[in-house]
Amino acid sequence: MADEEAEQERLSRGGGGCIAELQRLGERLQELERQLRESRVPAVEAATEYCQQLCQTLLEYAEKWKTSEDPLPLLEVYTVAIQSYVKARPYLTSECENVALVLERLALSCVELLLCLPVELSDKQWEQFQTLVQVAHEKLMENGSCELHFLATLAQETGVWKNPVLCTILSQEPLDKDKDRKMEAQKD
Repeated sequence: MADEEAEQERLSRGGGGCIAELQRLGERLQELERQLRESRVPAVEAATEYCQQLCQTLLEYAEKWKTSEDPLPLLEVYTVAIQSYVKARPYLTSECENVALVLERLALSCVELLLCLPVELSDKQWEQFQTLVQVAHEKLMENGSCELHFLATLAQETGVWKNPVLCTILSQEPLDKDKDRKMEAQKD
């Protein structure tokens, strides 16, 4: 009986429940962007408020899933947040130190989650993630924001554990800086 209840809870959190929660997250983040766009307060104040609300919203949604059981919904939360941030970025002033910090922390959290996944993403999931990150990174670079660079570099590989620099670091081998530079130049 307890196993059936646990399975039912897992299914309600995943599948349709997860999709509904992600839709609510997207709507809430769109509302934050709208408030930012229409704000009449000074730009730094509006940017600070947006960043605080974004972080609060992400905490609320991230707490809804047990990442030790299924980390994929949290990855979806991060990707929805990145997409939303990219849309809001033109309305955020760089004079607010939180603007860059929030995206850097979001990207770092995303990398950490990817590295901790118990199984690799399917090819389709990885390709969708790659596309999202590359498009977001390119749009942010148009505005001079490079906070997604590390995540974008990681997403260029065929999987998170396929990055040669990361593999070299984890195997505790010395890095060949000339080889790394050549590999980076080939990708550009």
